[in-house]
Amino acid sequence: MSDSPPPDDLVRAVEACLFAAEEPLTKDQISTHLEGAAVGAALAELADHYAERGVRLVERGGRWQFQTAPDLAHLLRREREQVRRLSRAATEVLAIVAYHEPVSRAEIEAIRGVQTSSGTLDVLMEAGWVRSVGRREVPGRPLIYATTPEFLSHFGLASRRDLPGIDELKAAGLLDPVDEAYNEMMAFDDDGDEGSEKDEDSSS
Repeated sequence: MSDSPPPDDLVRAVEACLFAAEEPLTKDQISTHLEGAAVGAALAELADHYAERGVRLVERGGRWQFQTAPDLAHLLRREREQVRRLSRAATEVLAIVAYHEPVSRAEIEAIRGVQTSSGTLDVLMEAGWVRSVGRREVPGRPLIYATTPEFLSHFGLASRRDLPGIDELKAAGLLDPVDEAYNEMMAFDDDGDEGSEKDEDSSS
C-alpha cells in the first residue's frame, strides 16, 4: 500500500472537472464550476502528481488540460489523410501573427511585401489558430488578429514566450527581413492602403 496521504476533496474535484471538460479550462472557469473555490494550489498539486505518468496536466495559454505524455504520443497517434496543408503564404502569415500580435492585415502585408488574400486568413481562422480581436484605433479601423489557445496547444507551447527565436525563424526562410520591413511599416499610419499595388499571393 502507498504511504501517500489521500488527495483532499478540492484536488479531487478539480481533477474530475478537468477530466469531464470537453475543452481546456481557465482557472476562473474551474473555480466557477466549484462554487468559487481557489484552485491554484490544487492545479499545482495535480500537475506535480501527473508529471511522471502516462498523461500530464499542462497549462497552455492560461488554460488547463490533460494530454498524453510526449514520450507516449506515438502510441496513440492516428494515421489520417491530410485534407489540406498550409501553404507557404499561410505559414508566413501565421508566424507574423504569432510574433507581432495583435496585427492588422496591412501590417502583415507590409512585413511580407505582398498583399495577403482574405482566403489565407480564413484558412488560419478555420483551423482555429487565428482569431479577430478587435479593431485598430486608426483611420479605417482595420481588424486586428491574434493567435488562439488552440494554436498554443497544437504546437505544445505554454505561452508565446516559448516561440522559437526570431533568428531561428529567419534561418528557416520565413519573415526575411522582418526587422527592416516591420520598422519601415511602423513609420507610416496604418490606413489600410499600404501594399495596395503589391502582387497578390500566387494561387497554388
